[in-house]
Amino acid sequence: MIPALCRRLAALVFVLAFSAAASAQQQLNWYWWKSEPALALSPEQSTQIDGIFQEGIGQLQKQKEELDRLEAKLSRLIATMATEAEVTRQIDRVEATRSTLNKTRTLMLLHMRLVLKPEQRLKLNGLLERREQERKALDERLQQERERLRNSPDPSKSSSDGGRKRPH
Repeated sequence: MIPALCRRLAALVFVLAFSAAASAQQQLNWYWWKSEPALALSPEQSTQIDGIFQEGIGQLQKQKEELDRLEAKLSRLIATMATEAEVTRQIDRVEATRSTLNKTRTLMLLHMRLVLKPEQRLKLNGLLERREQERKALDERLQQERERLRNSPDPSKSSSDGGRKRPH
């Protein structure tokens, strides 16, 4: 029983470690222009991209707060059995705000890319493709490990006495 429990704990640690690594990698992607020497950005390009990012992230944070507020109101409307017309109006507000947020993010990324020279854009595309492949491979490994854990027998339910608990 102890070896099976150890195997399950080791597998859980494995899954958590990969999840943490993926999360850390995702945070690094926010500042890709600072962490990719292969792009060979000039100091001016880096400063310009930083400015675009700082301006854009401020807008995105405000829009996200507004989206969260509108979604909370929608949830309250649904919970209080508001009319369909009221819920529909609130859905329209939520989705319009979500659309604005996505548009702001996409335009920020476009403006950042426009600072790059054509050869730098090609290198960036290659880096992004590689990271996407790595992310997919990691997701696959995590899914396989979850499946393995799900399919492995639960050591607490197996015993030599047919699963009956002994009285103390």
